[in-house]
Amino acid sequence: MLCKWENLPSSMQNDEVKFYYDILQHKRISIIVKYIFDKLMAITLLLIFSPLFLILGILIKIDSPGEIFFRQVRVTQYGKSFRIYKFRTMVSNAEKIGNQITINQDIRITKIGKKIRKCRLDELPQLINIIKGEMSFVGTRPEVPKYVAFYSKEMLATLLLPAGVTSSASIAFKDEEQLLKNEKDIDIAYVEKVLPQKMEYNLEGLRNFSFSEDIKIMLKTVRVVL
Repeated sequence: MLCKWENLPSSMQNDEVKFYYDILQHKRISIIVKYIFDKLMAITLLLIFSPLFLILGILIKIDSPGEIFFRQVRVTQYGKSFRIYKFRTMVSNAEKIGNQITINQDIRITKIGKKIRKCRLDELPQLINIIKGEMSFVGTRPEVPKYVAFYSKEMLATLLLPAGVTSSASIAFKDEEQLLKNEKDIDIAYVEKVLPQKMEYNLEGLRNFSFSEDIKIMLKTVRVVL
């Protein structure tokens, strides 16, 4: 849902965000349909994949000590923080011994984690985030707070809608790990090179937002994964 302009965080009340806000204001029906679809589809898929959740949970516990789920603070609609759900694919203390961005051949990734990441199954638990209203199937991928701090005034417009499991940017940068593997400082490279390019896709998505476009992106994501 889209709140009133005056209720947005003060940091988002700028001319650049207003441009995108006005576009979305005229697409309220698509936003409502998107919201209803997200909830119903997420509940349905969670029930269908519940046996797979159980199998993956057992494999993760057998493979390495630690929790089944990896929960990390991310930023979603209106700059709100939430904890994203993912199947854990790394050693339990991964964030303390490396960057928040995972690169190709990262030694922190577990054996079963490599297989889960290859099929993108680690993203499945985000169905829970969708049901809770923290995410959507399609939208800007939620960043950690330290990267959101680098958002330009225009980039803040991507926070007008809930963060997404997939997007055009996610598809275009599906090999992001490969792009960053030779960088000396991964954080700087991500903020200066990758993030601005991904945001161009995300902002274009806002300009062309519609429920039908969401469906197209979801279908394209499925083809890419398969």
